[in-house]
Amino acid sequence: MKKILLILSLFFLFIVKMQAQDSTGTDDLVFTEVGSAQDSATNSIVKDTGKQDSSAQVTATVKTQDKSVASASTEEADHEKTLWQTFIAGLVGGFLAFLMPCIFPMVPLTISYFTKRAGSKNKGIGQAVIYGLSIIVIYVAFGLLITVLFGSAGLNALSSSGLFNFFFFVLLVVFAISFFGAFEITLPSSFVNKIDNKADNSKGLGGIFFMAASLALVSFSCTGPIIGTLLVDASSKGELLAPAVGMFGFSLALALPFTLSAIFPGFLSSMPKSGGWLNSVKVCLGFLELALALKFLSAADLVWHWEWFDREVFLVLWIVIFVLMGFYLLGKLKFSHDSDLPYVSVPRLFLAILSFSFAVYMVPGLWGAPVSVLSGLAPPMNTQDFILKGNGSAQVKTDSEFPSKVKYDDVFKKPIGFTPFFDLEEGLAYAKKVNKPVMIDFTGWSCVNCRKMEDNIWIDAEVGRIINEYVLIQLYVDERKIKMPKEKVHYSEILRTTTDDLGKWNGDFQATKYGSNSQPFYVLAGHDLIPLVKPQGAVFDAKEYAAYLQSGLDKFKQAEKPNE
Repeated sequence: MKKILLILSLFFLFIVKMQAQDSTGTDDLVFTEVGSAQDSATNSIVKDTGKQDSSAQVTATVKTQDKSVASASTEEADHEKTLWQTFIAGLVGGFLAFLMPCIFPMVPLTISYFTKRAGSKNKGIGQAVIYGLSIIVIYVAFGLLITVLFGSAGLNALSSSGLFNFFFFVLLVVFAISFFGAFEITLPSSFVNKIDNKADNSKGLGGIFFMAASLALVSFSCTGPIIGTLLVDASSKGELLAPAVGMFGFSLALALPFTLSAIFPGFLSSMPKSGGWLNSVKVCLGFLELALALKFLSAADLVWHWEWFDREVFLVLWIVIFVLMGFYLLGKLKFSHDSDLPYVSVPRLFLAILSFSFAVYMVPGLWGAPVSVLSGLAPPMNTQDFILKGNGSAQVKTDSEFPSKVKYDDVFKKPIGFTPFFDLEEGLAYAKKVNKPVMIDFTGWSCVNCRKMEDNIWIDAEVGRIINEYVLIQLYVDERKIKMPKEKVHYSEILRTTTDDLGKWNGDFQATKYGSNSQPFYVLAGHDLIPLVKPQGAVFDAKEYAAYLQSGLDKFKQAEKPNE
């Protein structure tokens, strides 16, 4: 039972602290050179920056290409980090799937079957290893199928589309209801029986493979919601290999107990016996599925501009969910298929304390507290209707010449403490007027790490002070409702689509000008839009991020006074 407590606690903390990495792979993109014919439509906005001689243009192009190479290496590190996060999520999901009522009781039966069928312990171990490898092959193949069907561009669309986010919300709610016991998600019985007959009639490696396939199909009512959640999360990260990597982690964790039980018989005898606690694990996962579903509903609300699913609504629902989960663990809430709970065990008590404590931790967020654990999952702070007390950079500092109304401010909400522009031309013109450098923030409605940066890092007093020394321009790459005028609509060779809306235009500008297609992406630039320092993605350390911002400011001041 101690092992079960540890696994459940790790999963609980993982779900709460899960940070999706919103980055898009660029493996299938072909970037055009800055200044090329394909880039002319994008660069038309900066024609008024003044005539430059040919040598200056060559220098600017080389600098920009150097920045693109540097940013590509940064993106590669971010992609690797994201894949590791996906693998760990799959690993945790696999261990939890093993504890489901559909799988856990099958371990001793499966191992004894291998031992009897093989005739000796060594052959039994060999067949168990092949069985475990077959499980891995089946689930990884399923993940690769998702990759082939959608591709990186399709996976990015999943993360930024309101329709898909709403679909994921409904899907996870259905999974949660299934875990609560209202119904079971099962595959067609004829298909399952056919695979099961194959396992019985086939011999050798084929029979073992079909046994693994039978396990995957028969246990789908328990594992389906977990697999669905993992694939939804992996797909929303936009990484090409994320679904396959997630399924590899899941299948590895699922296969290990079967293999270890065959190799080390003591491992099998040390596992707890089946009982009502298996169903309790399933119901607790249902609560977690329900909470996670709200993240996708929030993304759909932001993309579609509903403006009703605000931060405090999200927090209230999460508080209620985790309070109910605490009551369930204490036996005060009971479903029809639950067994009687004559007493509360120590593991259940500690998990109930953890659930209640987390619910209480979120309460101050209703009055504007950051609740940093939920950054990226909860709606952004600027959707909060009431903030009791601001902190850090919440005091907005504006120049006297700053316009009272900026373009698109009726669509986009300003981050707490800042006054950004949302149109590149307008922001650049103002920067020239007040002689300040620009900070271009490529962001998105459904960008998780963008929200984490704004809610956790930008609120730092020093970070906020330095940002206000720039002219902040936020360019949303997933805004679909604002249509571009005809003179700005062109076919993007990189995005392979027409830039007929603001999001596509901003996305094409980012990829064409700076060789990047991930968010958040910060460009500190002069009035010629050439980066002063290497563009940067998310930096979750306030001091490091402040130093980065200051370096760009110093470069701009140095360029203004070259002889000093």
